[in-house]
Amino acid sequence: MTHELPFAITLDPSTSLANKTGSWRTERPVYLDRLPPCNHTCPAGENIQKWLFHAEEGDYEQAFQVIMEDNPMPGVMGRVCYHTCETACNRGQLDEPVAIHAIERFLGRMAFEKGWTPRFTAPDTGKKVLVVGAGPSGLSAAYHLRRLGHDVTIREAGPMAGGMMRFGIPKYRLPRDVLDYEIQRILDTGVQLELNKKVEDIEAAFENEGFDAVFVAVGAHLAKRIDIPAHAAGKILDAVSVLKEMETGGEPPKLGRRVIVYGGGNTAMDVARTAKRLGVDESMIVYRRSRKEMPAHDFEATEAEDEGVLMHWLRTIKEVDGTNVTVEKMQIDENGRPQPTGEFETIEADTLILALGQDVDTSFLEKVEGVEIARDGVVTVNAQMMTGRAGLFAGGDMVPAERTVTVGVGHGKKAARNIDAWLRGKAYEPPLKAELAAFENINPWYYDDAPQSKQEQLDPVRRQTGFEEVLKGLTEDNALYEARRCLSCGNCFECDNCYGICPDNAVVKLGPGNRFEFNYDYCKGCGMCALECPCGAIKMVQEGS
Repeated sequence: MTHELPFAITLDPSTSLANKTGSWRTERPVYLDRLPPCNHTCPAGENIQKWLFHAEEGDYEQAFQVIMEDNPMPGVMGRVCYHTCETACNRGQLDEPVAIHAIERFLGRMAFEKGWTPRFTAPDTGKKVLVVGAGPSGLSAAYHLRRLGHDVTIREAGPMAGGMMRFGIPKYRLPRDVLDYEIQRILDTGVQLELNKKVEDIEAAFENEGFDAVFVAVGAHLAKRIDIPAHAAGKILDAVSVLKEMETGGEPPKLGRRVIVYGGGNTAMDVARTAKRLGVDESMIVYRRSRKEMPAHDFEATEAEDEGVLMHWLRTIKEVDGTNVTVEKMQIDENGRPQPTGEFETIEADTLILALGQDVDTSFLEKVEGVEIARDGVVTVNAQMMTGRAGLFAGGDMVPAERTVTVGVGHGKKAARNIDAWLRGKAYEPPLKAELAAFENINPWYYDDAPQSKQEQLDPVRRQTGFEEVLKGLTEDNALYEARRCLSCGNCFECDNCYGICPDNAVVKLGPGNRFEFNYDYCKGCGMCALECPCGAIKMVQEGS
C-alpha cells in the first residue's frame, strides 16, 4: 500500500499556482525612501544623511563632495550654524542627537588640510550674472551659479569678503583662517570678486555692462536705534560697529571698566563676551524679557555666563545720566509681553552698547522700477526669489526670513537655481519631497545606546584673555564614531532584516548597493518586514492602491 504525500509537497513550486500565497494578501509592503528629518529642517538644503553615509564609511572626501553640492562652506557652517537638524534628529529620542555640525566642521578641516576642491564640469553658458554683496548668501549664489556654468562677478562695498560672517561673528566662534580659506575656494572656481565697489545703479549693470541677471544680497549692517533720555550722555555705541571695529580697526575699541549691552539676541551675547575679552571688569546684559523669552540661543547665554557676563533680565533702560544708567524692572504678563512695574534701579557703566537688531540699506533699490520695499525694509520677491523687475533677484537679509548664515547660504543656492532656469527661459521646479521619516517609523530595538561625542571646550578663564576658538572640534576617531550614530532614518542601509525575517522567502536581494525587491507572488502581506525594519524604509499599503 503506497503512502501519498501531502498535496502541496507533490506540486512543483515553479509551475503550480497553488503555493503562490500572494493571493491571500489585503496589504502589501513597499520599499520607499522617506525624507530624513535632518534634511527636512536644514535651511541650506543639505542632503545630510547622504554625506553622513559616506562619512561613516570613512570616505571623508566623498562626504565633502556631497556637502559641496549644496553648501560651499562646511568649515564655517560647522561652527556658526545653529543646527536645527540636530533638534529634529530622531536619534535624540533614543539618547542624544547626532552631532551633525561637529562632523561637518571636521570634514571642513579635512578639506583644508588635504586641499580638496569641489568637482563639477558644467559647460560655460555665456551668461553674465552680477552678485551684490559678498556675505553668505552672495557667496553661495556665486558658487552655485558658477557650478551651473555662468560667468559670475561679486561686488562688495567693504574692504573684505564675508559680510556678517566676518563683521558680526567674533573670532572665538569663527577663526578667520577658516573663513578666508573657504571664501578663496569659492573664488578659485572662477568667480570674480571686486572689493570696495558699492553698487548704486542696478539698471546700469543691466544696460551698460551687459549683465543678464543680478542677485542682490546686502547684509543687515545698519544698527537699529532707540531714543533714550540722556542728561549727560555717556559713551553709547552700537553692537555692529563694535564688532566691525574689532575686524577693521587698528586698535580695539576702548570700553572702560564697566559695560552694559542692551539686548537679548545672539549679537548681544557676542558683544558682551567680546567686551570680557577686551579686559573690562564687568560686562552686563540688560534685557526687558526673561531668559525664557530671549531670542539668543540658550547655549550662547550659558557660555556668556561661564565667561563672567552678568545677566540683568526683566530690565529696560529708561534714562542715561553720565555713567549712571536707570533701569526699570519689568514683569511678563499672561500674553508673554513685558510690562513696567514702576520699580527702578541704577547701574553704573562707562559704555552702553545697543544690540537691538539691524536693518538693510535698500536705498539703492528705491529707484528701480517694479521693486517693492516693505515698511520693515525688506524686499518683496516671488516664489522664484525675483523682484518686480525682471532679472533682478534678492535673498539673504534683504527678504523676509530668519537672518542666519545657514538661511543665507540656502537662499543663495535657491536663487542660483531660479536664476539659471530664468536665463534658460524656463522655471525651476524643485523635486517633490518624500514623506517624512518620523520617529514612529523607526524600530529603536535594533540600535544600541551610543552617547554623543563631546567637543573639548577651552577653559572659561582662558576664554576671557583672548580670542582663541572656544570649541576644539572632533578628532578623526570620534568623528567616525559620531557619523556611525546616524539611524539612516527612512532609507534602507541593507541590514538584511527583511530578508531574514520573511516567512515566505518573498524578499529578493539585488546585490550590494542595489537593496531588495519583493516577490509579490509569495508575499502574504503579513507585515513582519515593515514591523522589523530598523529605519522605517518599508511601508504597508492597501492591496490595489
